[in-house]
Amino acid sequence: MASTRKILACVPDDKLAFQPHEKSMTLGRLATHVAELPRWAVRAITTESFEVVRNKPHIAESQAELLATFDSAAAEAREAIAGATDEQLSVEWSLTFGGRKVMTLPRFMVVRTMMMNHLIHHRAQLGVFLRLNHVAIPGMYGPSADEKVG
Repeated sequence: MASTRKILACVPDDKLAFQPHEKSMTLGRLATHVAELPRWAVRAITTESFEVVRNKPHIAESQAELLATFDSAAAEAREAIAGATDEQLSVEWSLTFGGRKVMTLPRFMVVRTMMMNHLIHHRAQLGVFLRLNHVAIPGMYGPSADEKVG
C-alpha cells in the first residue's frame, strides 16, 4: 500500500485527462481505479457476491482527492482483513454480470486476485501513463531509474 500511495502522489492535476490511446482509460480514471481498488477486500469479506453494473465511473478531480480516496480505502481494507477469521475468508464469493456468475472463489482468493493482483497490474499501468507524461516514477521494489544515484 505504501508503494501504491507513492505513485498516486505523483499524479499531476493537470494531466488527469491524458489518454494514451482511444481504448485506454484516462490517467484520472486509471488513478481513481487504483485508489479505489483496496475496497475490493472489504467487498469480498463483507458480502457474498457482487453484481457488476456498468455505471459511469467516478473520476477524481485532483491528486489530493486520489490520496484521500486511497487512504480511506486502504484503512478500510486493513480493518476488514484484520477482523476476518480463517472461516470467513474460506467462504465462497461470486462475481456476477447480467445475473450470470462470472467467477466463484473463496474470499481469500478474491482479496488476492481482485484486490492485490489487480491493484499491482493497474499500478504498473499507471507508471507507464506517468512516464509518458515525463513524471518521475518512485521505486516500487527498490530505486527506480529516476531515483538511481550515479
